[in-house]
Amino acid sequence: MTSEDRKILARINKYAESVMADIDPQKVQVSSQIDKLKPILQEIADEQGVSLEDFFIRYMDLQSESACLADQKMRASLEDVLDEGEDGTFLYR
Repeated sequence: MTSEDRKILARINKYAESVMADIDPQKVQVSSQIDKLKPILQEIADEQGVSLEDFFIRYMDLQSESACLADQKMRASLEDVLDEGEDGTFLYR
């Protein structure tokens, strides 16, 4: 992930914190959450000269990559603390 990608995610996450502070993501439909993010996604898409749809795909890719990186860091930090399962899986919540 590039530094530009990290800046974009940080910008979107900061916006999300302000407009979705009172939303429980487990109880609010994803479509409603996306509608809340649409203004910042459109703003960044316009800045980059791409369609909202294309930028949304990029955003989802970046979010997935970010989640994978966070998972890897969590696994590394817990490696010494937790044992792996019999089949080599590593479970945490």
